[in-house]
Amino acid sequence: MPVRSTVRFTALFTLTALASTSLAACSSGSGSDPDTVKVSFKQSTDNSIKVMDTYLGDIKKQFEKANPGKKVELVPIKAPDSEYYTKLQQMLRSPKTAPDLVYEDTFLINSDITSGYLKPLDDYLADWKDWDQFIDTAKAAAKGEDGKTYGVPDGTDTRGLWFSKDVFAKAGLPADWQPKTWDEVLDAARTIKEKVPGVTPLNVYTGKPAGEMATMQGFEMLLYGTGTGEGGSDPLYDKGSKKWITAGQGFEDSLSFVETVYKEKLGPEVSDALDPNFSTKIRGELLPQGKLGIALDGSWLPQDWLEGSGHEWPEWSKELGLAAMPTQNGQAPGRVSMSGGWTWSIPDKAGNPDLAFEFIKTMQTKANAQKWYIANSGISVREDVANDPAYVDAQPGIKFFTDLVADTHYRPAYPAYPKVSVAIQEAMEGVTTGDKSVQEAARGYDEALKEATDNQVVTK
Repeated sequence: MPVRSTVRFTALFTLTALASTSLAACSSGSGSDPDTVKVSFKQSTDNSIKVMDTYLGDIKKQFEKANPGKKVELVPIKAPDSEYYTKLQQMLRSPKTAPDLVYEDTFLINSDITSGYLKPLDDYLADWKDWDQFIDTAKAAAKGEDGKTYGVPDGTDTRGLWFSKDVFAKAGLPADWQPKTWDEVLDAARTIKEKVPGVTPLNVYTGKPAGEMATMQGFEMLLYGTGTGEGGSDPLYDKGSKKWITAGQGFEDSLSFVETVYKEKLGPEVSDALDPNFSTKIRGELLPQGKLGIALDGSWLPQDWLEGSGHEWPEWSKELGLAAMPTQNGQAPGRVSMSGGWTWSIPDKAGNPDLAFEFIKTMQTKANAQKWYIANSGISVREDVANDPAYVDAQPGIKFFTDLVADTHYRPAYPAYPKVSVAIQEAMEGVTTGDKSVQEAARGYDEALKEATDNQVVTK
């Protein structure tokens, strides 16, 4: 199984209010119950998706059975991505509001580490034999610049092109479509627009309301395909000088792709594209109903279509095709992906950190980790699971998305990245609405980049 890296998908999870329970004891902060562990996580804004609550509900039962007298209190935060991060950071500032365990997106973890919100886990990890099963790249995603580890990753993901075989058939496009360049993607969208009225040809997430989905599933899937060769330099961050890179030709070309999608009306209506909940509509309506031709999206989509998800679609593997996102001009390695992920972290102000780590250990047994990857349509970051045929054969698409790891990229998860990401979203939004030209949006990005990074920028 190829080495895959951390940072898992920004998937949205739901959960109904689960009764509080409590967990094992240890030191307890101001006002905390030493027999209760509080677990906070992102709850989906789509009330029909119950992947996370089903999983956590099962872990809660396991933990409480193994630890009589201890309880787990689940503390969901129901909000779009950007609001979740804001609310979580507010909670982490005080021992009165800090949970014992939190779900951290790896693109924000260094920001929270720098702010002193998270506790290093190295002492716990040294005594936990399962940590040896985690791949090195996954471990690296939860490391701070101080070299200490601040989270346990629970999977990774990759991204590619999903396409409707029915729409493609109506448009006269091949069922085994595998585009080699950006132009081939745009040409397929143009053909759909011409021959299949009433269907959105192509979705590329864009703008500030979409948050990190716009940056990662949209812009970076383009930008990281503008370079040449394997193992090329990062187009956003120069590790040699430790500075952020201003908008160059690849950046402008990526903006031009986004501009073309919306100027030629190959994408959704701008008002839909800038709806923060548009991703829910794509997964729940547009793809299942054959109203979207091509979706640039992540490996986790099938979690929404499994039995009990609220958007059951057992036929998806027959009705959708999968293609790698090509590099701009087909240059080596010919395809591009981005990988992301989430980790479980213990706040610095947690009242019951020992109990929190015991809960992590329960979640991350081989059996429970494998159950989560499959239920969540995730990609394993544990070697023992990745080598298990039951995982590889569990769901259509797992092998396709796992194979993309060989050519995937990871965001420069330094403390300034969240602000850099917002600057990218603003540039995308400018060309999406037509309020800015590509050049104006690029200049605006450069100005925002300087402010976001205290002028730690370089032109390449």
